[in-house]
Formats: sequence, C-alpha cells, structure tokens
Amino acid sequence: MVNQQDRLHSTPFSVLDLAPIVEGGTIAEAFEASKRLAQLTESLQYQRFWVAEHHNMPGIASAATSLVIQHLAQATSTMRIGSGGIMLPNHSSLVIAEQFGTLDALFPGRIDLGLGRAPGTDRVTSQALRRNLGQTGYEFPDQLDELMAYFSPKDIGGLPMVRAFPGEGAQVPIWLLGSSDFSARLAGQLGLPFAFASHFSPENTTTALRVYRTNFTPSSVLSQPYAMVAANVIAADTSEEAHYLATSMQQQFLNLIRDVRRPLPAPIKDINQSWSEHEKAIVNQRIGSSIVGNREEVKGGIEAFLAETEADELMIQAQIFDLTSRLRSYEIIADLKAK
Repeated sequence: MVNQQDRLHSTPFSVLDLAPIVEGGTIAEAFEASKRLAQLTESLQYQRFWVAEHHNMPGIASAATSLVIQHLAQATSTMRIGSGGIMLPNHSSLVIAEQFGTLDALFPGRIDLGLGRAPGTDRVTSQALRRNLGQTGYEFPDQLDELMAYFSPKDIGGLPMVRAFPGEGAQVPIWLLGSSDFSARLAGQLGLPFAFASHFSPENTTTALRVYRTNFTPSSVLSQPYAMVAANVIAADTSEEAHYLATSMQQQFLNLIRDVRRPLPAPIKDINQSWSEHEKAIVNQRIGSSIVGNREEVKGGIEAFLAETEADELMIQAQIFDLTSRLRSYEIIADLKAK
C-alpha cells in the first residue's frame, strides 16, 4: 500500500495556466507572465504545461491556443507543452491536425493535444465561431475519429482525397478532458489518457475517475489507465497570505455566476463583503475543494487529494493576481514534492 508521503514524491506534477489577464494589465503582459511561469516550472521539474481555449473572456488570453503553445514551447526546451484543452467542436478536425502536426514538427516529442467537447464560451460566441449550435456534444466521438484518422500514417494505396500536411504521421499524444463522466467513459473505451477538471467540478471527480478506470480497454497508446487530475492549489509562506491571494480566484468565480466579464481581480482583505450567503455557497461548490495555505497545509491537502483520487499525475492551477506570488506558489509546491 502506497503511503501518502511516497505518493506526494512519486506523482508527477504539471501546470494548467489560463494566461490570466489581470486588472490593469495587458494581454502582452499575460503572455510574458505565462512564459516566465513555464520557464520556472520547467526548471523545477514539472512534467507539462497546458493552456486552455476560452473565448470572449477578458480575463483569459489563451483563445488562440495553438499560438500560445508555440510561444511557450519556444521559450522552453524540455517540458511538454499542450492544450488543456482544444475545444474540438469549435474547429475543423483537419485544421487541428494541421496545427498540431506543425507544432510537433517544430518541437518534436514535446507537444500534447488535450481535447474537450464543451464550447469554452457562451452561445452567442459559439455562433460567432461558426459552431453548429445544433450539436449536443454527442457528435464528439465522430469528430475525434476524424482527427485521429488525419494523424494516422497512410499506406501508398487507397489514400483518402483529403490528408493533413503537416499532421499525417505526427506523434502527438491525444488526451480527453472532462468535467463529467462522458469523456471519462470514452477515454477508457479508446484506451486514451484522461484529464479531469476537478478544479471547477470537484463533485464529479470520484465518479468520473471510477467510470474511466472501469471502462478502460488497453490500446496501442496505453496498457493501463492514466488519469491526470487538475486542482486549484495556492501556496504562500503564511496561511494568511495564501487565503488573501485566493480571493482573486474567488472573485473570478463570483463574477462568472453573476455573468460579469472582467480581468482577474486584485486580492481583497475580506471576501465576505463581496458576496451573499447564496453566492458564497455556489462559489464554494465550484472551488471549495481548492488547496490553499502555507507549506504544511498545502502538503497535507495535496497528500489527501492524491490519496482520494489515486491520480497518476496532478495538474496544478493557480489564479494568482501578482506574478511574483504566482511563481512563489509553484516554487513552494515543487519544494514540498522534492523533500
């Protein structure tokens, strides 16, 4: 039986970054901050660094996800860089195959393609993306099959009329992302690695991981299930500072439930002055499982989270307003793992 401390030391840690645009900041500064975070976490031996596709959100700069991946891959040398994720129904499968085939050719062996089926935005913006609003998400398996076919090496005879150049034969690992059990089941059936969004859907974590592992069928990609779980983790030198920093994330989710779109807010001293009891309950349902605190509190929180989920990899998300504090949080977490 694996004890909690051994699990902490042996489980790979990775980074989920939303390239946050902070109040008073610029998009260029957001990209520079993501670059600095990628360079730091690479030096700290984090496994991978993913950015996510969102649209019409003034606090997130990673809408053109493939371009941001290129920016980060150019600034690093060993860390895997990828998407957490590309929302496949927003795109032609051919275009994604070409984009990630290009990235794989530029940065061989370093690119991950995480795929989701949600729009990553609102209904009006989905229409502006030319997404078929009649889609329910259940078309996703067919789109995935099409994408995987574009990546597949082709024999000389009987070739299809449309092929992906770049893309064909590219060795890009495909991950399925989910916040419920739909993609968990599909990832298991296809024998693909699975990444679960526990950082905003904690109530579905246990069920989705069980569905994935129960339905797993070995494939040419994996002989056994591999589940990465994302969590909000904010570490600081004192508990008080960490909880102060976490108020930016709390305000961000409060704005989401109020349908208020704005950059990542600066932290505030008393979050209870900002929300009603009902709003507090909703926010806590979404992010109440976040791990926030000083070194010992975060260490205990991560150990408990890994024991509960039995995650093969932990992906850490930290919506921290101040870049120096954001970098420090990842430093503390890496130090906990090393010791």
